[in-house]
Amino acid sequence: MLLVVAAFIVAFVLLLYMISPLISPKPLKLNGAHVVVTGGSSGIGKCIAMECYKHGAFITLVARDEHKLVQAKKEVEKCAINDKQVVLCISVDVSKDYNQVESVIKQAQEKLGPVDMLVNCAGTSISGKFEEVEVDRFKKMMEVNYLGSVYPTRAVITTMKERRMGRIMFVSSQAGLIGLFGYTAYSPSKFALRGLAEALQMEMKPYNIYVTVAYPPDTDTPGFAEENKTKPLETKLISETAGVCQPEQVAKIVVKDAIVTMGLFRTIALFYLGSFDSIIRRCMIQREQSKAADKRE
Repeated sequence: MLLVVAAFIVAFVLLLYMISPLISPKPLKLNGAHVVVTGGSSGIGKCIAMECYKHGAFITLVARDEHKLVQAKKEVEKCAINDKQVVLCISVDVSKDYNQVESVIKQAQEKLGPVDMLVNCAGTSISGKFEEVEVDRFKKMMEVNYLGSVYPTRAVITTMKERRMGRIMFVSSQAGLIGLFGYTAYSPSKFALRGLAEALQMEMKPYNIYVTVAYPPDTDTPGFAEENKTKPLETKLISETAGVCQPEQVAKIVVKDAIVTMGLFRTIALFYLGSFDSIIRRCMIQREQSKAADKRE
């Protein structure tokens, strides 16, 4: 009897895994789309912008350093596939002032049209033993890595809902899946992105807006090189077991992904998420019907 139950469970999980591609969103056509990339002046962000530009997208690069932005713009423009494409640069700290972030996103949309895809790639990393990391650095990590994604997302979501279309990408980290030695300040800020993304996806799915989370491993970027200068021995040894990826490789995978990668437990969760989605859609329809009735009165 136990074998029968176990076989049924395995078959059920395999069935969910097999049908998951059927309920995934259609890939967004990047040709002519407006893509905003935060942290776009270097590293993975810049490479994502270049990858999107190769597919015909219009790009808005957002970062703090104006000089790096200008250099990144030149590199992205070399990837053009037609003479209509445009690269716009905006210098702003996406983790500080929401009103300022909202203002620059509005400017970008006025110039290049509504945002079709937002890539939240702005972030930073520090490593060190828990008791040796300065207390204010914990706050800094949450501001940059978490709020630095919340603010741009909040700034584009209203327009996406009105258009009933859009993609939002959060670039997390392998340290956002597994807590690692030396990352007591960094890992929680990346774990937070997963919670945000999954909750946001449930809210946005009825509006045909889809959320992706990327969990890249150590990647050969300027930020990674800077982090290595103060990395504890234990953290270095752990990192060395996985090797280092190139940002171009990571960018191709991130751009290709349409939804959050599904592991075994994520696949099983589809069973429950399906019922949750129906509840949310039903509530949305009821609210819209109520609004329509109020207007008639």
